[in-house]
Amino acid sequence: MNATKVIAKLRDRKPTILGREQFREFGIFIPMVEIKNETHLLFEVRSLKMRNQPGDICFPGGRVEQDDESELHCALRETSEEIGVDITSISDVVPLDYIVSDFGRIIFPFVGVLHHPEKIVPNRAEVDEVFTVPLQFFLETKPEVYKVNFKVIPEVNFPYEHIQGGKKYEWNVRAADELFYYYKGKVIWGLTARIIAHFVELIKQ
Repeated sequence: MNATKVIAKLRDRKPTILGREQFREFGIFIPMVEIKNETHLLFEVRSLKMRNQPGDICFPGGRVEQDDESELHCALRETSEEIGVDITSISDVVPLDYIVSDFGRIIFPFVGVLHHPEKIVPNRAEVDEVFTVPLQFFLETKPEVYKVNFKVIPEVNFPYEHIQGGKKYEWNVRAADELFYYYKGKVIWGLTARIIAHFVELIKQ
């Protein structure tokens, strides 16, 4: 195959994330609610019965399923299922930057307005409780930041003999920032805190 044919084959292709088909994709919704004329963000506390991350604080959301029309559809569907609201009570939804995780996940966050929060009925199989935090708190509060270092551990039969340096090869080991917000006894950290920090940065610009 010559160069002309190679270019013709690739010219109209739309780039995507390499290996995307192997990633799990999630839609996340950040609900803004009005309480006494003040904007709050609404959070969930995951049920202790959940297999993954029981008791963690998060936003509504979940994995994109085959019958979801889009990542947004997933985020709104999961919100409806988890906190018992009708999708029609959500308006003005806009996307934030998506996150590609080293752990095989792509997170698509959205933010919008949730009307009539008094009608929330949490699905107790997934959600222990919901609570809100004034948006102003996050605008005025910088998160605490801690480093998490990752270690490279090749499998037992890794072919060291085929790389420069062999077993003494100097791997580029990276560190990730873990963010923590503390509000009235609630600890908001991890991916949720990272999304909040990104959201706050955008609206402060």
